[in-house]
Amino acid sequence: MKAIIEVLTVSFKLGCTSFGGPTAHLGYFHQEYVGRRRWIDERSYADLVALAQFLPGPASSQVGIGIGLLRAGWLGGVAAWIGFTMPSVILLILFALLMQGFDIGNSGWIHGLKIVAVSIVAQAVLSMGLKLTPDRSRATLAILAAAITLLWQTAASQIVLLLAAGGIGLFLYKHSEVAGSSHSALTMPISKRSGMICLGLFLALLIGLPIVRQVVGGEGLFGLFESFYRSGSLVFGGGHVVLPLLEKEVVPTGWMSKADFLTGYGAAQAVPGPLFTLAAYLGAMISGVKGALVGTAAIFLPAFLLMAGALPFWNTLRQNKKVQGALVGVNAAVVGILLAALYNPLWITAVQQPEDFVLAILLFGMLVYWKLPPWLVVLAGAVGGMLLV
Repeated sequence: MKAIIEVLTVSFKLGCTSFGGPTAHLGYFHQEYVGRRRWIDERSYADLVALAQFLPGPASSQVGIGIGLLRAGWLGGVAAWIGFTMPSVILLILFALLMQGFDIGNSGWIHGLKIVAVSIVAQAVLSMGLKLTPDRSRATLAILAAAITLLWQTAASQIVLLLAAGGIGLFLYKHSEVAGSSHSALTMPISKRSGMICLGLFLALLIGLPIVRQVVGGEGLFGLFESFYRSGSLVFGGGHVVLPLLEKEVVPTGWMSKADFLTGYGAAQAVPGPLFTLAAYLGAMISGVKGALVGTAAIFLPAFLLMAGALPFWNTLRQNKKVQGALVGVNAAVVGILLAALYNPLWITAVQQPEDFVLAILLFGMLVYWKLPPWLVVLAGAVGGMLLV
């Protein structure tokens, strides 16, 4: 019990102070878990980061969950997730309740938050594009993915795209050095049987929940859980990629307006912790505090099941060139999907006049060239939005 409380305390502190997105989170984790507390060595930490990059879901949260599992078993993994996620969940629930109570959806600072979202996703597209599409074939795959995403506006389109991109990557890169490998070993106190149970549960929920939803109906908390679980299961490439998935789940269904969705996305940039906690805001807007808790649990559950399920097999799996090649293709398609989201819904909703574009450029420069912290960029965007109105 002492180890569990220790994991919860340390992860909560990180959840209160970790600004800057998943890459920055991993730096904070390294400083705290490897450097200061020595809960995990350099090699094992590198293995955990590699696995989190391989799996769909929020990479930084999955690394934290893995460290919690290492430190204090199954309850340690849960404690690590709760501690790191709780601060931003609370803040975004409060923000959602404020939005509902005061009808401030058309305020100038809300418009500024939408422009902030444009700049932050543009930065993510640039950064991910440089890393994941550095050659002609992968850039072409990303362009095709962006075009198909924009022209084929259905919830199924992104699932089909990711599967197709994985197949193309398997064909093009299975013998390539693009998908490099590591030979460091990771010791994890989870049996292969337990791992198989977690992976089986992940697949059973992913396949079974939509079927059950068709039978019982798509409204209410169950429909919310199914939508968010499916979104959390299909996110490769970082938290920003969840934006188009969630937007297609909550806006076309009438659960909320596009403006309210983008407002929440902008607010999520201003709080510490994982971007996946946007689900808390969306759930609160749809069904109050219950909806926030259900949405948050649903979107993170796949990450937990996949991390716990894959760890016992990771040392073997990561050496498989076919698996690595498929991942290369998926990552390239992710860049295209995020590029499409930059245009729709972000750009067409937030940038409506030259002044909006000027503010977006300034915020982009603050992020990319001046290297200012995201919370300061969000504050500048909110102030800028008020000045534009």
